[in-house]
Amino acid sequence: MDSIKAHKKKIIIGLLLIALPGILAFTYYYGRSRSTENAYINADVVNVAAQVSGRVVAVHIKDNQHVHKGDALFDIDPQPFTIALERAQADLAQARQNARQDNAEVAAARAMVTQAESDLGNARSTYTRDKELVAQHFLSQQSLDDAQTHMQALQATLEQAHAKLTKALSAPVKVGERGDVLKAQAAIDQARLDLEHTHVVASQDGQISNLSLTAGSLVGVGEPLFALIADNSFHIDANYKETELPGIHPGQDVDIEIDMYPGQHFKGTVESISGGTGTAFSLLPPQNATGNWVKIAQRVPVRIKLAPTDAEHPLRIGATATVSVQLK
Repeated sequence: MDSIKAHKKKIIIGLLLIALPGILAFTYYYGRSRSTENAYINADVVNVAAQVSGRVVAVHIKDNQHVHKGDALFDIDPQPFTIALERAQADLAQARQNARQDNAEVAAARAMVTQAESDLGNARSTYTRDKELVAQHFLSQQSLDDAQTHMQALQATLEQAHAKLTKALSAPVKVGERGDVLKAQAAIDQARLDLEHTHVVASQDGQISNLSLTAGSLVGVGEPLFALIADNSFHIDANYKETELPGIHPGQDVDIEIDMYPGQHFKGTVESISGGTGTAFSLLPPQNATGNWVKIAQRVPVRIKLAPTDAEHPLRIGATATVSVQLK
């Protein structure tokens, strides 16, 4: 009996000795790194859209083509926008002509005031002289009344001239300060900008993707037409369980294995950790306060910046990966 117990004890000890290295290795590895297979390659994507509506007359790119910043992508028919610019320029010329006419009216109103003041001065002198002659019985009272009436009429004329001058001066004297001129200039700037937007260029270096645009298509403002995947913007969104987050922080090195390149290892760095779980920002977040509830460990996105890769290992958005964050 004792021999049997001793034999079982030896077997148990032997199994522990065999398993111990694996247990120690697992504990050491897990203590130094944190891994997940729930990781996907992503990148900064520019959804290219037109800033003006119109008919596409030329497409200068092909799907999956690499472009550089400033390269032509496509053109929208510029003729309607050229006409709009010419119309705006004509409106500006008319506004400036109106401004010149208003300035001429100011000069004419000043001349009218000067003439009315002179006429009124003469009429007052005549009235004063006639009043003395009437007092000396050299002139009839009717003549004095006529002189007074004429003086009053010229006073009214002077007041009207002042009113016209005030009205003429209410508009800015400088042409560039007039509201209609400023409005017309703004219309020219907008028309010129719209014309420039008919020629669409790449905003940065990258790869064209999901292109289906063809010449003759009608496009609208803000309508996504295709994607531009920006160069050097690839990163990995690794979704760690909330229980795995302790010990992970920005700046840590990351070992990356991408499924499309078996046996290859890539380097990265923890860039940031999301402020919420993936479900918190979903279209329909779960309502845990209603119905039956089962506790499930949530996953938190961890953004990992990829080190630049060589041309033999191009990256693809959506590709799967396995990442291991080095905790120490």
